Amino acid sequence: MRLRDVTEADLEVLLEYEHDPEAVRRSRFPPREREAFMHHWKTRVLGDPTGFVQAVMVGDELAGNLVAWWEGDRRFIGYWFGRAFWGRGIGTRALGLFLAQERNRPLYADPFHANLASVRLLEKHGFERAGTVLHDEDEHLLLVLRQPVGARL
Repeated sequence: MRLRDVTEADLEVLLEYEHDPEAVRRSRFPPREREAFMHHWKTRVLGDPTGFVQAVMVGDELAGNLVAWWEGDRRFIGYWFGRAFWGRGIGTRALGLFLAQERNRPLYADPFHANLASVRLLEKHGFERAGTVLHDEDEHLLLVLRQPVGARL
């Protein structure tokens, strides 16, 4: 498994992953229509010079992505993995590699409160619960990583 920069050629696979019904249910993140997805990724994700955007590769397969971006004065991370790659330790290894490169702290994440696998993944890497936030009337946990890279791993 390795990380590399996301390219526009990856976007069709990432769009497919975003539309997986089980992933949508767990994340409580509504999938975008193709045009909106492509516009968002090309302009706001890949087009953001302050973002850090990595593809997760398992062999020659694109397993998912990890992204860090600024919202005001807070640096957030998010990720999305294809269902075929769930439950295999790929997210754990990928997030560890990502956090070793993304050195901004504090670092925030806000998974849906019932997405226990995502919450466990973040807590395994030292994120701590710091409250809740609402997204479209759904409660999400606000987690924060304050420790320097490698302090807990």
